[in-house]
Amino acid sequence: MRILFASSEAYPLVKTGGLADVSTSLSSAIREAHEDIRMVLPAYPRAKADIDALQTVTTLVIDGVTVELLQGILPATNVPTYLVDAPAYFAREGHPYCALDRRDWQDNHLRFALFARVVVAMALNEANLNWQPQIVHCNDWQTGLVPALLSQHAERPAMVFTIHNLAYQGLFPAYRFAELGLSESFWSYHGLEFHNQLSLIKGGLSYADHVTTVSPSYAREIRSGQFGYGLEGLLNYRAQTLSGILNGVDYRHWDPRWDNYIKAHYSPEDLQGKGQCKQALQECFGIEVRPEVPLLGHIGRMVPQKGVDLILKAVEPLLAEKRAQMVLLGSGDKALEDAARALAARFPEDMGVCLGYNEALAHQLEAGCDIFLMPSRFEPCGLNQMYSLRYGTIPIVRRTGGLADTVVDAHADTLADQSATGIVFEPATAPALAAAIERALSLYQDKPVWTQLMRQAMSQDFSWAHSAQHYLELYEGLLGERAHWPATRWEPGKQRSEFL
Repeated sequence: MRILFASSEAYPLVKTGGLADVSTSLSSAIREAHEDIRMVLPAYPRAKADIDALQTVTTLVIDGVTVELLQGILPATNVPTYLVDAPAYFAREGHPYCALDRRDWQDNHLRFALFARVVVAMALNEANLNWQPQIVHCNDWQTGLVPALLSQHAERPAMVFTIHNLAYQGLFPAYRFAELGLSESFWSYHGLEFHNQLSLIKGGLSYADHVTTVSPSYAREIRSGQFGYGLEGLLNYRAQTLSGILNGVDYRHWDPRWDNYIKAHYSPEDLQGKGQCKQALQECFGIEVRPEVPLLGHIGRMVPQKGVDLILKAVEPLLAEKRAQMVLLGSGDKALEDAARALAARFPEDMGVCLGYNEALAHQLEAGCDIFLMPSRFEPCGLNQMYSLRYGTIPIVRRTGGLADTVVDAHADTLADQSATGIVFEPATAPALAAAIERALSLYQDKPVWTQLMRQAMSQDFSWAHSAQHYLELYEGLLGERAHWPATRWEPGKQRSEFL
C-alpha cells in the first residue's frame, strides 16, 4: 500500500508531546511491514538541520506562495520524509505553534492551511513526484483541512484522521475563515463552523473516511459531554466510522536492557542496575541519596489535564514527613511551574524540579524512579505509563482513557494471579491520589511483593507491531470499501450507508 502520513511533529525533528513519538514509531513500524509509507511535515529549522542529505525534489506555487518540497530519511528509521519548505511560514525558532512568549503564532491558520494544501497536491499526484498515495493518514488539527479539501475531489485517496487529543482543536475567530480562501460550502455546522468559530479539527472529523483515536477507552469517552468538548454530537453521528487503536511503545528506544541514556542496564531477571539508576537520578536532581525511600516521578506538560496540581498537593505531606522523594520534569502553566518550584524550595533535600523537556533526563527519570505518578483528568492514550511499566517503575494512574486500557490495578486478586501492573484510582482529587500513593508505599515495604509487581509490569508488551497491524487492517478495509464507493462523493450530513 502507498500511504502518506501527514503530521506536524515527528521525533527527533520536532516534539511537543506524544504526537511526535507516535508519528515516528507508527510510520516506522508500518514501513517495517513492507508498506510504502512516507511522511510529510513542515520544514522547521531543526528538521532541516537534522535530516542528512536533504534534496529538493519539486517546487510548487500554492496560493501565490513558493514552496520547495525537500526529501530525506527520518533519522534512525527507513521512512522517506518530505519537508514542506516555506520559510516565511515555518522558519521560526522554538516552538512550532507559539512564539517565545508562549502566545500562539497569530497566523497559525494560514501556516497549516498552506501545509494542508501541499499535502493535498501530493495526495492528488499534482506535486510532480510521480507517486500517489492510496491512503492519506492525517493527525490532529494541524492537518484537519486535508480531508476537507480532498473531499471536493471524486478521484482521491482514502482518508484516515487520528485524534491525539481532542482538547486541542485548532479554533480561530470566524473572520479567519475568509482569509483561507475556502469554498463557502465549508462554513456550516456540517463543515468547519463551530459555534461561530473556525474549527480546523472538524475538517478531519467531518470529512475523513474513518476517524481514529489513540485508545479504545478514549474513543468511547469523547462521545460523551464530559470529554467531547462540544463535538460529541458529531462523533456520535460518526460512531460507525470511529475507532480507538491503542498507541504503542518503541522498545528499541525505551527498554532498560539497552537504553544508552541511563546509568546502568537492568532486566526483569536482573534488577540490580535499577538501584544505580536511582542513585544517579537523585544526584542529578541534587536531592539526598536515600536508597530506602521510594522515589516518585512525573514527566509531562504542566497543565490541568495532567493533574500536576493534584500531585503537588498529594506529595507535600510525604515530603514533610520524609516518607518519599519526588522529581518532576516538564513545563507549561506558569502558576503550576511556580508552585512546583516553591515546593522544591521548601524541601530541597527531597524534591527536584526541571522545567522544560530533556529527552535524556526523561529516560533517566523512568529508570531511576520507583513510582510514576500520572493522575490525568483525561488521557487519550498516554505513553509514559507504558514506558514506566517496561522500566519497572510502578505507575499510579487515574482510570481514564489509555491509562485504563494499559494498567491493571494491584489488589488481592490481581496480586494473587500476577496480573497486577500498577495502582489505579478513580476520582480526580488530591485525597484520592494520596490514598493511591499510600497503597503503593505499603506494597513497597513488602520487597518480595514489590519485586514481583515490578517483574509483571516489565513483562507487558505494548509494542508498535500490534498497533501497526490494526492500522494496516483499517487501511486494507478502506481500500476494499473504496471499490464500492459511488460516483457521488460522500459529504458531511450524509451517512455512508446511503451509498453502499
